[in-house]
Amino acid sequence: MKFNRVSLLAVTCYVLFCFAAQLQAEVRLPHIFGDHMVLQRGQPVPIWGWADPGNEVSVKLGTSIASTVANASGEWMVRMPPQLIGDPVTLMVREKNTITFSDVLIGEVWLCSGQSNMEWPVSRSNNFEEEKAAAIYTLIRHIKIPRVPQGFPQSDVDATWTVCSPETVGGYTAAGYFFGRKLHKELNVPIGLINSSWGGTRIEPWTPPAGFAQVPALADIEKQVQLTNPANTAYQATLGTYLKGLENWTAEAKTALKAETPLTPPPEYPSAIQPLTSHTSPTTLYNGMIHPLVPYAIRGAIWYQGESNHSEGMLYYEKMKALIGGWREVWNQGEFPFLYVQIAPFQYGSESPSILPVFWEAQNKALEIPHTGQVVIHDIGDLKDIHPTNKQDVGERLALIALAQTYGQKGLVHSGPVFKSLQKEGAKLRVTFDHVGSGLVSRDGKPLNWFEIIGEETDFVPAEAVIEGDSVILSSPKVKQAAAMRFGWNKLAEPNLSNKEGLPAAPFRAGEVPERDWMSLKVDESKEYKLIYDLDLKHLGRTINYTTDASGDFKTPFDRIAYFLELQKIGEETQYVYVSMDAFTDDVKQIGVPTLDSKARFQTKVNNLNVVSNVADIVTGNGLPGGNIEFWSGNYGPLNAKNIPNASATLWDFGDEFADPADGYGCMQVHNYEAKQTLFAINQWKGGPSADIGIGNSSSDGRTRDWTFTSNASQYEVKRLRVLVRTK
Repeated sequence: MKFNRVSLLAVTCYVLFCFAAQLQAEVRLPHIFGDHMVLQRGQPVPIWGWADPGNEVSVKLGTSIASTVANASGEWMVRMPPQLIGDPVTLMVREKNTITFSDVLIGEVWLCSGQSNMEWPVSRSNNFEEEKAAAIYTLIRHIKIPRVPQGFPQSDVDATWTVCSPETVGGYTAAGYFFGRKLHKELNVPIGLINSSWGGTRIEPWTPPAGFAQVPALADIEKQVQLTNPANTAYQATLGTYLKGLENWTAEAKTALKAETPLTPPPEYPSAIQPLTSHTSPTTLYNGMIHPLVPYAIRGAIWYQGESNHSEGMLYYEKMKALIGGWREVWNQGEFPFLYVQIAPFQYGSESPSILPVFWEAQNKALEIPHTGQVVIHDIGDLKDIHPTNKQDVGERLALIALAQTYGQKGLVHSGPVFKSLQKEGAKLRVTFDHVGSGLVSRDGKPLNWFEIIGEETDFVPAEAVIEGDSVILSSPKVKQAAAMRFGWNKLAEPNLSNKEGLPAAPFRAGEVPERDWMSLKVDESKEYKLIYDLDLKHLGRTINYTTDASGDFKTPFDRIAYFLELQKIGEETQYVYVSMDAFTDDVKQIGVPTLDSKARFQTKVNNLNVVSNVADIVTGNGLPGGNIEFWSGNYGPLNAKNIPNASATLWDFGDEFADPADGYGCMQVHNYEAKQTLFAINQWKGGPSADIGIGNSSSDGRTRDWTFTSNASQYEVKRLRVLVRTK
């Protein structure tokens, strides 16, 4: 009986082995190939898949035939000769089995990638019912790649091609569909759209390792990626060190087991070499959603992404170089066209208005990468919705660039005005543009807006802008000698400059912003004072390192003390406040930042405030009553311990209470309690970039009017404090 059972088991295993062998013998192709697909015309067509090692695979595409042999890993590939547009063809692949794909078109294939504004479907775009009814374009095909992040490059995806129809078009990428529809109508060719996009994603996950390796500025990311590669020497060294520690622990564990003694936990597996699997991690979306498509022949790529990276400024240019260069390297099709959309103006909460323009500047700079094109959409965005629903114009503008640059159509105006040069003409500036088309215009017929100029004695001010040929002349009665300009430099900017073809100009800045000493320019009184401390607040920390410190040998008596604080966010107007007062101490060591070492601790009223400021609502003037200061290095609470008039007992404001420890949060505040105002505050300086700095009352937190807890110092590009005295 035992013999029979063993024999039955052997027979069963043999049958299963033969069945498995039969399965292995079947030729397979990745799912990027399928019925209704579009193959790229006019260039070799790679077709690849898997079969038994050493077996011959034959491929027939239309009338073209090729064959090859699967390698030792069972992989095979043929490159079919360039195909011409014609009737639908059949792709047949044969080994021991035969795979047939029908209704295959030869035409133009574009990869459509990015975040939500590329993934955004036709069904949620403008005029969907009309678009749906009109979507009878059987020569437009679409494939949506599933949203799957992976730690290592994948070979296949689960996706199918569909034919454009009223029933299918609602799920298509809207930007891609309207792009493809325009190309289809103009070129009269089939269009294939590969939609590999994922809402909310950053650019780094879409970038292959080869891209990061090309850009020195991204060396940290490249190192992070390489540490997860088992073939990398750093990975192997890290794993080797871990294994050695694990071996030592295992030996200790055996000893502890015998001796019945306690044991510490084993060493933790190094997180740095664990696979990157999150959709937010570098390379993961490339691995799972792009690599399975390579090397499917494409004409080029369109890209709509940036909202999730918008606070990075010029670093995004480096990341675009990595993405574009990486894709081009892995596809090995040369510098294929890469067309992208400049993200639209948007509120972005309380974020500084100048952060987004610097990002636009990085997107503009990406045009320096060969064979790229940028669509500007500042006229068709939605300030209240990060997903503008007018994707028709987005797609058609992308198509205009492709028709002009990729397909060589002559006479097309495919770009809005682009900055060319800046010239000074007396007190005015002349800004000259390329891509003016039939001429520069105001698209709404109103005076040109969002132009600003700056001079030696001003900050940026709105400019009068007049079109003159292919130039715009800028001037302002407030600026005696203009030095630089900027255009559309605000997250909410929807400028009206365009060409007559209706394509808008992109935001930019030009010229050299002059260095200005606002204290000398705006505060005559300061000329009577002597500088004691000058502090760049970028260098805040537990130790205060003054740029200028004249306190060491200063012995002259003084009767007044003054503070000048200037703050500037990137691209914004400088804010400043000057306040002088009767001296509250005769020790010059105690008038700077009140560190623990300075032994400065003041919660006192001060007399005869002189205040100069350009910050709205601050009460200015000379001899003002109501001054008080709160200087200490410790903690503090909102209780109005000194009964300062108008102060709250529940809000952190101009009447607070000192609390231990003496070396705590830290407070340097000057107030006008009669006006119910904080004139300036510098708190939590030990936090460096997370210090609290502000002019006027803070209002971002319901608990505070003196900038406590705002942790906002990193928002400022310029942050400078000067402390002065008037000698007797």
